[in-house]
Amino acid sequence: MSASTAPIAPAVAPPAHPGVRGPSLSRLTAVELRKLVDTRAGRWLLVGIGLVSVAIVVVQLWVLADDEQTFTAFFVPQLLPAGLLLPVLGILSITGEWSQRTALTTYALVPRRERVIVAKLAAVVLAALASVLVTLAVAAVGTLAAKATGGSGDWSFEAARLFHAVVLQVLGVLMGAAFGLLLLNTPLAVVTYLLLPTVWAVLAAMVEALREPARWLDTSVTTEPLFGPEVTAGQWGRMAVSVLVWTVLPLAGGLVRTLRREVS
Repeated sequence: MSASTAPIAPAVAPPAHPGVRGPSLSRLTAVELRKLVDTRAGRWLLVGIGLVSVAIVVVQLWVLADDEQTFTAFFVPQLLPAGLLLPVLGILSITGEWSQRTALTTYALVPRRERVIVAKLAAVVLAALASVLVTLAVAAVGTLAAKATGGSGDWSFEAARLFHAVVLQVLGVLMGAAFGLLLLNTPLAVVTYLLLPTVWAVLAAMVEALREPARWLDTSVTTEPLFGPEVTAGQWGRMAVSVLVWTVLPLAGGLVRTLRREVS
């Protein structure tokens, strides 16, 4: 039989190798942690959190009375800027795949998208925990500086405050990630996340009927007790409702959307 008439063997896909496994969740999380600092925006957000924390303590050393320069006084105010910036980091961790057009590569290497999403959420939670450690370290340095310059330098600190700080930062970064997962667009997610609380607060102030629901749905109201040493059962309940509405539901909707969205 001539070469021109010889039958062409059908293309056969290489046999699967059952012994080859995909990357573990811990490895995916490590990759996502590296992605947080690979981009300029993510890197400067993390640097910004540290710089703002240091700036707050420096200002406090100048303006606080000597007897007010305590570890608790240095620790608590730092939670606010970190709580504002960490959710943006959560948004960027999710939407960066689509804005930088790396989703095709990521989901080709790891076809099970839910594993990538879990790794991203784990990475931003670890970043939130790291921010609490930075807050503790900066507060400790401020306390030492206060002691050295004649301030109180008191180290008394309720353990509940540390737990509340962890809850506050983790909830914030997960809420940001939820908005990013639901909208999959960086500018839209950031603007929506920052604008919605303001709009809600304005409406609650103007409309009498919204003031009671705001106590349950406005996260700026429900998470405010976390800045203090005690949170009552009722406050935890209102916080849980707001987290369900603004974090759990967007996460669930965003997961469904991400799993179904065509990657191009």
